[in-house]
Amino acid sequence: MIKTLFTKIKKIFSFNNEDVSNTSPQFRLRYNGSSVFDYNFLMNLKEQDYPKYLSQSYYIKFGQKLNLRHPKTINEKIQWLKLYDNIPMKTLLSDKVLVRDWVKEKIGEKYIKPILWTGNNFNDIPFNSLPDNFIIKANHGCSWNIFIKDKNKFLLNEKLFQYTKEQIDGWMDQSFFGWSDFETQYKKIKPQIIIEPIIGNKKSGALREIEIWCFNSDPKIFQNFPANDYAKKKIVSTYDENFENIDLKFLQNCILNQEAPDDKLKEAVELSKILANGFKLVRIDWIVDNNNLYFGEMTFTPQSGYIVFPKEYENWNLKLGKMLKLKGE
Repeated sequence: MIKTLFTKIKKIFSFNNEDVSNTSPQFRLRYNGSSVFDYNFLMNLKEQDYPKYLSQSYYIKFGQKLNLRHPKTINEKIQWLKLYDNIPMKTLLSDKVLVRDWVKEKIGEKYIKPILWTGNNFNDIPFNSLPDNFIIKANHGCSWNIFIKDKNKFLLNEKLFQYTKEQIDGWMDQSFFGWSDFETQYKKIKPQIIIEPIIGNKKSGALREIEIWCFNSDPKIFQNFPANDYAKKKIVSTYDENFENIDLKFLQNCILNQEAPDDKLKEAVELSKILANGFKLVRIDWIVDNNNLYFGEMTFTPQSGYIVFPKEYENWNLKLGKMLKLKGE
């Protein structure tokens, strides 16, 4: 068994970049999150092997060699940032609990979503004192959220309750680093459970999202996902730093809109200037609930540097890369 495991690891680090057909099946399974072997492999991978792993991961994803010495595209530069710009502050600000106090200090408490409870043990959750609906989240990952829309039904459904407990216990026992596409800032976050109220009026569709892409501390690209489309992201308006509509979208099945910028978008941009100061690249997400603007999160490696641009927008891979200046540029 030990010999078999060694053979798999050896294959991961020695396959021919011109032919991925001989790549370890366990490595390929890494991309659909179904391989426990890969989780353990990544968590125990030595840091000196990080560049080699990323290079091969990038080749499998895009069929192209990764240029870490002279990265040019935005995807290549995000890979570079994973390796050479993984400062401790990024870990702190990727923690969905700790980032709140930092943001509160920078721009004020009014932009922080309310929180109902935090802890590290599912058994300690005070369900009796929680409202009828809420969200259970993990602080140390992405999309690790469970929406409880009817607390009483949830508590009475023993099978659902137990399934939720097992899922959250699993989150608390793992690092998102091992399941992400090598987003190093998540590796050392101490896991916690967060419970937040569900915001937004679903009937009126008032909830919408704003994403501000900041390059070398400056907001440069803004995206507005309108009301009635929150979480679906099927429609988007994109703007440059002058709030002019531009022809750019990051998602395949997304309709590009020409909605005029409003005051909340402009407010989000001004606040993002404060939060992005000192960082080479960060996407800052905001939520608008009716007329209230709330901080969402800071993403330092958007889509983990595996942005698959729609075909007609592939030139933006290089254009965005030119906007991001790394050391020596």
